[in-house]
Amino acid sequence: MKTIAPDEATEAEESDFEPLTAQQAQEWRKHQAPLSVWRLLAGQAMVGMLVALLAWGLTGRAVAGWSAACGALAVVLPAALFARAVLRPKAGVDPRAVLLGFVGWELAKIMLTLALLAAAAQWVPGLSWVALLVGMASAMKMYWVALWVWPGVRKTVSV
Repeated sequence: MKTIAPDEATEAEESDFEPLTAQQAQEWRKHQAPLSVWRLLAGQAMVGMLVALLAWGLTGRAVAGWSAACGALAVVLPAALFARAVLRPKAGVDPRAVLLGFVGWELAKIMLTLALLAAAAQWVPGLSWVALLVGMASAMKMYWVALWVWPGVRKTVSV
């Protein structure tokens, strides 16, 4: 097996690294605003409502607005259930049980989303599937918007 010598630039980068002390880390955390899951869910709900109103206004049909609202609801409700379940404090729990719970709640989230989409066809006569998908997609994209506008995320582009 052939060994490749490390690059000089890589060695320089590695040697400049200094871990933070406990006090420096605490100071850094103080300046980093935590992103609240509940604020993100509220943002998803607001975007869903705006898209529903926009769909209603642009098409002039209430069914388009209700369809978009059902799409957003199919994203927000399961995400809220998942967040509530995963964020509950679990003192002294086996890590395997936590992982199994995470996977189980993710499965429940997916199943609830599918059930809400199936129910939307019953709730909204003449459902507009395009509006429903637009409502879903806009609510789901709030994760990216939140990362983009959140002040603690670095916004640099490396070329």
